[in-house]
Amino acid sequence: MRLLLALLLASQTALASYPEYKVPFGMAVRRATVMSEGIPLVAHVVQGQQHAGKRLPTIILCQGTGGLQHYHLAPAIAFANAGYTVITFDYRGWGESGGRLVLADPRARTRKDGRPQSAEVVEVRETVDPYEQATDTAAVIAWAVGEPEVDAARIGLWGTSLGGGIAFHAMLNDARVKALVAQVAAFETRQPPGAGLDQVREEAARRAHGQIPYAGPQPREPGKLHGQRIREKYQAWSPAEDMTRLAGRTVQPAVLIIDAEKEELMDLRYQGQRVYERLGGPKQRVIIPGIGHYGVYREALQQATGLALDWYDKHLKP
Repeated sequence: MRLLLALLLASQTALASYPEYKVPFGMAVRRATVMSEGIPLVAHVVQGQQHAGKRLPTIILCQGTGGLQHYHLAPAIAFANAGYTVITFDYRGWGESGGRLVLADPRARTRKDGRPQSAEVVEVRETVDPYEQATDTAAVIAWAVGEPEVDAARIGLWGTSLGGGIAFHAMLNDARVKALVAQVAAFETRQPPGAGLDQVREEAARRAHGQIPYAGPQPREPGKLHGQRIREKYQAWSPAEDMTRLAGRTVQPAVLIIDAEKEELMDLRYQGQRVYERLGGPKQRVIIPGIGHYGVYREALQQATGLALDWYDKHLKP
Protein backbone atom coordinates (compact mmCIF):
# COMPACT_ATOMS: atom_id res chain seq x y z
CA MET A 1 0.00 0.00 0.00
CA ARG A 2 1.10 3.56 -0.61
CA LEU A 3 0.41 4.69 2.95
CA LEU A 4 3.29 5.03 5.36
CA LEU A 5 1.17 5.22 8.48
CA ALA A 6 3.87 4.07 10.83
CA LEU A 7 6.13 6.93 9.76
CA LEU A 8 3.23 9.33 9.87
CA LEU A 9 2.30 8.51 13.45
CA ALA A 10 5.91 8.54 14.59
CA SER A 11 6.36 12.14 13.44
CA GLN A 12 6.29 15.10 15.79
CA THR A 13 2.78 15.98 16.91
CA ALA A 14 0.76 19.02 17.90
CA LEU A 15 -2.28 19.33 20.16
CA ALA A 16 -5.51 20.29 18.45
CA SER A 17 -8.15 20.49 21.16
CA TYR A 18 -7.71 18.12 24.09
CA PRO A 19 -4.57 16.21 25.07
CA GLU A 20 -5.44 12.94 23.33
CA TYR A 21 -6.21 14.55 19.97
CA LYS A 22 -2.77 14.72 18.36
CA VAL A 23 -1.93 15.28 14.72
CA PRO A 24 1.42 15.92 13.01
CA PHE A 25 2.67 19.47 12.90
CA GLY A 26 1.78 21.16 9.64
CA MET A 27 -1.82 19.95 9.56
CA ALA A 28 -4.77 22.31 9.76
CA VAL A 29 -7.18 21.37 12.55
CA ARG A 30 -10.02 23.33 14.06
CA ARG A 31 -12.40 22.41 16.84
CA ALA A 32 -16.12 22.87 16.23
CA THR A 33 -19.43 22.40 18.02
CA VAL A 34 -22.31 20.54 16.39
CA MET A 35 -25.76 20.66 17.97
CA SER A 36 -27.70 17.40 18.03
CA GLU A 37 -31.14 17.62 19.63
CA GLY A 38 -29.86 20.54 21.70
CA ILE A 39 -26.77 18.61 22.85
CA PRO A 40 -23.36 20.08 21.96
CA LEU A 41 -21.07 17.58 20.23
CA VAL A 42 -17.34 18.23 19.97
CA ALA A 43 -15.99 17.79 16.44
CA HIS A 44 -12.74 18.49 14.61
CA VAL A 45 -12.20 19.48 11.00
CA VAL A 46 -8.86 18.19 9.71
CA GLN A 47 -7.03 19.07 6.49
CA GLY A 48 -3.51 18.72 5.21
CA GLN A 49 -1.73 22.05 5.52
CA GLN A 50 -1.32 22.25 1.76
CA HIS A 51 -5.13 22.06 1.44
CA ALA A 52 -6.02 24.31 4.39
CA GLY A 53 -9.21 26.30 3.87
CA LYS A 54 -10.04 24.71 0.53
CA ARG A 55 -13.44 23.21 -0.26
CA LEU A 56 -12.70 19.50 -0.64
CA PRO A 57 -14.49 16.16 -0.83
CA THR A 58 -15.24 15.25 2.75
CA ILE A 59 -15.10 12.11 4.90
CA ILE A 60 -16.91 11.86 8.25
CA LEU A 61 -15.69 9.21 10.68
CA CYS A 62 -17.96 7.14 12.96
CA GLN A 63 -16.40 5.04 15.72
CA GLY A 64 -17.76 1.88 17.26
CA THR A 65 -18.89 0.81 20.72
CA GLY A 66 -17.14 2.83 23.41
CA GLY A 67 -14.88 4.55 20.88
CA LEU A 68 -13.65 8.14 20.95
CA GLN A 69 -12.77 10.30 17.97
CA HIS A 70 -9.03 10.31 18.63
CA TYR A 71 -8.92 6.50 18.43
CA HIS A 72 -9.02 6.69 14.63
CA LEU A 73 -6.63 9.52 13.94
CA ALA A 74 -4.44 7.25 11.78
CA PRO A 75 -7.01 6.93 8.96
CA ALA A 76 -8.17 10.52 9.54
CA ILE A 77 -4.64 11.84 8.99
CA ALA A 78 -4.11 9.60 5.97
CA PHE A 79 -7.36 10.81 4.36
CA ALA A 80 -6.57 14.47 5.10
CA ASN A 81 -3.08 14.25 3.63
CA ALA A 82 -4.57 12.63 0.52
CA GLY A 83 -6.66 15.72 -0.22
CA TYR A 84 -9.85 15.28 1.79
CA THR A 85 -11.51 17.34 4.48
CA VAL A 86 -11.98 14.98 7.43
CA ILE A 87 -14.49 15.43 10.24
CA THR A 88 -14.22 13.47 13.48
CA PHE A 89 -16.63 13.82 16.38
CA ASP A 90 -17.70 12.25 19.65
CA TYR A 91 -21.23 10.97 20.15
CA ARG A 92 -23.34 12.51 22.91
CA GLY A 93 -22.10 11.60 26.36
CA TRP A 94 -18.65 10.58 25.12
CA GLY A 95 -15.32 12.40 25.18
CA GLU A 96 -15.88 16.12 25.53
CA SER A 97 -19.34 16.09 23.93
CA GLY A 98 -22.27 16.99 26.14
CA GLY A 99 -24.69 14.34 27.32
CA ARG A 100 -28.46 14.13 27.54
CA LEU A 101 -29.83 15.61 30.77
CA VAL A 102 -32.46 13.70 32.73
CA LEU A 103 -34.21 14.57 35.98
CA ALA A 104 -32.37 13.29 39.04
CA ASP A 105 -35.78 12.62 40.61
CA PRO A 106 -38.23 11.39 37.95
CA ARG A 107 -41.09 12.31 40.28
CA ALA A 108 -40.12 16.00 40.28
CA ARG A 109 -42.78 18.38 39.03
CA THR A 110 -41.99 20.19 35.78
CA ARG A 111 -43.42 23.29 34.12
CA LYS A 112 -46.03 22.79 31.43
CA ASP A 113 -45.56 26.08 29.60
CA GLY A 114 -42.12 25.42 28.10
CA ARG A 115 -40.44 28.24 30.03
CA PRO A 116 -37.06 27.82 31.77
CA GLN A 117 -37.08 26.16 35.15
CA SER A 118 -34.68 25.01 37.84
CA ALA A 119 -34.28 21.30 38.43
CA GLU A 120 -31.69 18.83 39.61
CA VAL A 121 -30.51 16.83 36.64
CA VAL A 122 -28.08 14.05 35.82
CA GLU A 123 -25.99 13.99 32.63
CA VAL A 124 -26.15 10.63 30.85
CA ARG A 125 -22.58 9.56 30.08
CA GLU A 126 -21.05 6.66 28.19
CA THR A 127 -24.20 4.84 27.18
CA VAL A 128 -24.34 3.08 23.82
CA ASP A 129 -27.64 3.72 22.07
CA PRO A 130 -27.36 3.21 18.30
CA TYR A 131 -30.44 5.34 17.63
CA GLU A 132 -29.02 8.32 19.52
CA GLN A 133 -25.65 7.89 17.85
CA ALA A 134 -27.30 7.67 14.43
CA THR A 135 -29.11 10.94 15.22
CA ASP A 136 -25.79 12.53 16.14
CA THR A 137 -24.25 11.35 12.85
CA ALA A 138 -27.15 12.85 10.91
CA ALA A 139 -26.60 16.15 12.75
CA VAL A 140 -22.91 16.15 11.81
CA ILE A 141 -23.80 15.66 8.12
CA ALA A 142 -26.34 18.50 8.32
CA TRP A 143 -23.73 20.73 9.95
CA ALA A 144 -20.94 19.77 7.56
CA VAL A 145 -22.69 20.82 4.37
CA GLY A 146 -22.63 24.44 5.55
CA GLU A 147 -18.91 24.52 6.31
CA PRO A 148 -16.47 26.28 3.96
CA GLU A 149 -14.06 23.31 3.77
CA VAL A 150 -16.78 20.85 2.75
CA ASP A 151 -17.84 20.02 -0.79
CA ALA A 152 -21.48 19.14 -0.11
CA ALA A 153 -21.72 17.28 -3.42
CA ARG A 154 -18.93 14.87 -2.42
CA ILE A 155 -19.55 13.52 1.07
CA GLY A 156 -18.33 10.12 2.24
CA LEU A 157 -18.68 8.23 5.51
CA TRP A 158 -16.27 5.87 7.25
CA GLY A 159 -17.52 3.65 10.04
CA THR A 160 -16.02 0.86 12.07
CA SER A 161 -17.71 -1.92 14.09
CA LEU A 162 -21.05 -0.57 15.40
CA GLY A 163 -20.06 2.72 13.76
CA GLY A 164 -20.11 0.92 10.41
CA GLY A 165 -23.79 0.17 10.87
CA ILE A 166 -24.43 3.71 12.11
CA ALA A 167 -22.71 5.17 9.04
CA PHE A 168 -24.68 2.78 6.84
CA HIS A 169 -27.93 3.96 8.47
CA ALA A 170 -26.94 7.58 7.79
CA MET A 171 -26.22 6.76 4.15
CA LEU A 172 -29.64 5.12 3.78
CA ASN A 173 -31.34 8.23 5.12
CA ASP A 174 -29.32 10.94 3.41
CA ALA A 175 -28.76 10.85 -0.34
CA ARG A 176 -25.98 13.43 0.01
CA VAL A 177 -23.71 10.59 1.12
CA LYS A 178 -22.02 9.38 -2.07
CA ALA A 179 -19.57 6.81 -0.70
CA LEU A 180 -19.28 4.62 2.38
CA VAL A 181 -16.55 2.44 3.83
CA ALA A 182 -17.79 0.10 6.58
CA GLN A 183 -15.16 -2.06 8.23
CA VAL A 184 -15.89 -5.01 10.55
CA ALA A 185 -19.35 -3.47 10.63
CA ALA A 186 -22.38 -4.53 12.67
CA PHE A 187 -25.39 -4.00 10.41
CA GLU A 188 -27.67 -6.08 12.64
CA THR A 189 -27.71 -6.28 16.46
CA ARG A 190 -31.01 -8.03 17.15
CA GLN A 191 -31.02 -11.17 19.26
CA PRO A 192 -32.93 -14.12 17.79
CA PRO A 193 -35.52 -15.88 20.00
CA GLY A 194 -33.86 -18.16 22.51
CA ALA A 195 -30.53 -16.29 22.47
CA GLY A 196 -31.01 -13.99 25.45
CA LEU A 197 -34.09 -12.22 24.12
CA ASP A 198 -36.07 -12.83 27.31
CA GLN A 199 -33.31 -11.23 29.35
CA VAL A 200 -33.24 -8.19 27.05
CA ARG A 201 -37.01 -7.77 27.44
CA GLU A 202 -36.82 -8.14 31.20
CA GLU A 203 -34.12 -5.48 31.33
CA ALA A 204 -36.27 -3.16 29.20
CA ALA A 205 -39.22 -3.65 31.54
CA ARG A 206 -37.09 -2.85 34.59
CA ARG A 207 -35.70 0.27 32.89
CA ALA A 208 -39.23 1.41 32.02
CA HIS A 209 -40.19 1.01 35.69
CA GLY A 210 -37.26 3.17 36.74
CA GLN A 211 -35.45 0.27 38.37
CA ILE A 212 -32.26 0.48 36.27
CA PRO A 213 -30.40 3.78 36.52
CA TYR A 214 -27.85 4.94 33.99
CA ALA A 215 -24.57 3.57 35.26
CA GLY A 216 -22.32 6.45 34.20
CA PRO A 217 -18.65 6.14 33.24
CA GLN A 218 -16.90 2.94 34.29
CA PRO A 219 -13.22 1.96 34.18
CA ARG A 220 -12.09 0.62 30.83
CA GLU A 221 -11.03 -3.02 30.75
CA PRO A 222 -8.52 -4.06 28.08
CA GLY A 223 -10.04 -6.30 25.44
CA LYS A 224 -13.64 -5.61 26.47
CA LEU A 225 -16.31 -3.41 24.89
CA HIS A 226 -16.84 -0.24 26.89
CA GLY A 227 -19.99 1.63 27.85
CA GLN A 228 -23.46 0.76 29.08
CA ARG A 229 -25.31 -0.76 26.18
CA ILE A 230 -29.04 0.00 26.03
CA ARG A 231 -29.87 -3.50 24.96
CA GLU A 232 -33.52 -2.98 24.08
CA LYS A 233 -32.33 -0.40 21.53
CA TYR A 234 -29.88 -2.96 20.16
CA GLN A 235 -32.80 -5.36 19.84
CA ALA A 236 -34.60 -2.94 17.51
CA TRP A 237 -31.49 -1.84 15.55
CA SER A 238 -31.26 -3.35 12.08
CA PRO A 239 -30.20 -0.92 9.33
CA ALA A 240 -29.71 -3.98 7.11
CA GLU A 241 -33.51 -4.26 6.99
CA ASP A 242 -33.91 -0.65 5.78
CA MET A 243 -32.16 -1.05 2.44
CA THR A 244 -35.38 -0.53 0.51
CA ARG A 245 -34.73 3.19 1.09
CA LEU A 246 -32.14 2.97 -1.70
CA ALA A 247 -34.58 1.63 -4.27
CA GLY A 248 -35.83 4.96 -5.59
CA ARG A 249 -32.48 6.70 -5.96
CA THR A 250 -31.30 7.59 -9.40
CA VAL A 251 -27.67 7.48 -8.27
CA GLN A 252 -26.73 4.72 -5.85
CA PRO A 253 -24.04 5.26 -3.19
CA ALA A 254 -20.78 3.37 -3.54
CA VAL A 255 -20.22 0.96 -0.65
CA LEU A 256 -17.03 -0.83 0.36
CA ILE A 257 -17.36 -3.48 3.07
CA ILE A 258 -14.17 -4.65 4.78
CA ASP A 259 -14.50 -7.79 6.90
CA ALA A 260 -12.11 -9.86 9.00
CA GLU A 261 -11.68 -13.52 8.06
CA LYS A 262 -11.58 -14.60 11.71
CA GLU A 263 -14.31 -12.26 12.96
CA GLU A 264 -15.11 -13.37 16.51
CA LEU A 265 -17.82 -10.91 17.62
CA MET A 266 -20.52 -11.65 15.04
CA ASP A 267 -21.60 -13.98 12.25
CA LEU A 268 -20.55 -12.40 8.95
CA ARG A 269 -23.28 -14.26 7.07
CA TYR A 270 -25.82 -11.93 8.70
CA GLN A 271 -23.62 -8.84 8.55
CA GLY A 272 -21.27 -7.85 5.73
CA GLN A 273 -22.11 -10.76 3.45
CA ARG A 274 -25.85 -10.23 3.72
CA VAL A 275 -25.65 -6.49 3.10
CA TYR A 276 -23.23 -6.86 0.20
CA GLU A 277 -25.52 -9.34 -1.57
CA ARG A 278 -28.46 -6.94 -1.32
CA LEU A 279 -26.71 -3.80 -2.52
CA GLY A 280 -27.54 -2.71 -6.06
CA GLY A 281 -25.07 0.10 -6.67
CA PRO A 282 -21.29 0.22 -6.92
CA LYS A 283 -19.99 -2.18 -4.29
CA GLN A 284 -17.03 -4.22 -3.17
CA ARG A 285 -16.40 -6.58 -0.28
CA VAL A 286 -12.90 -7.40 0.91
CA ILE A 287 -12.22 -10.06 3.54
CA ILE A 288 -8.80 -9.50 5.08
CA PRO A 289 -7.27 -12.91 5.75
CA GLY A 290 -5.86 -14.03 9.05
CA ILE A 291 -7.24 -11.31 11.32
CA GLY A 292 -9.98 -11.01 13.91
CA HIS A 293 -12.28 -8.08 14.61
CA TYR A 294 -9.60 -5.87 16.16
CA GLY A 295 -7.02 -6.65 13.51
CA VAL A 296 -8.16 -3.68 11.39
CA TYR A 297 -6.82 -1.42 14.14
CA ARG A 298 -3.52 -3.24 14.52
CA GLU A 299 -1.76 -5.50 12.05
CA ALA A 300 -4.13 -4.69 9.15
CA LEU A 301 -4.49 -0.96 9.86
CA GLN A 302 -2.41 0.08 6.89
CA GLN A 303 -4.15 -2.35 4.54
CA ALA A 304 -7.66 -1.35 5.64
CA THR A 305 -6.84 2.36 5.40
CA GLY A 306 -5.35 1.90 1.94
CA LEU A 307 -8.45 0.06 0.73
CA ALA A 308 -10.66 2.86 2.06
CA LEU A 309 -8.56 5.58 0.48
CA ASP A 310 -8.59 3.84 -2.91
CA TRP A 311 -12.38 3.60 -2.67
CA TYR A 312 -12.82 7.29 -1.87
CA ASP A 313 -10.41 8.30 -4.63
CA LYS A 314 -12.50 6.33 -7.09
CA HIS A 315 -15.93 7.51 -5.96
CA LEU A 316 -15.49 10.96 -4.38
CA LYS A 317 -12.73 12.64 -6.36
CA PRO A 318 -13.76 12.26 -10.05
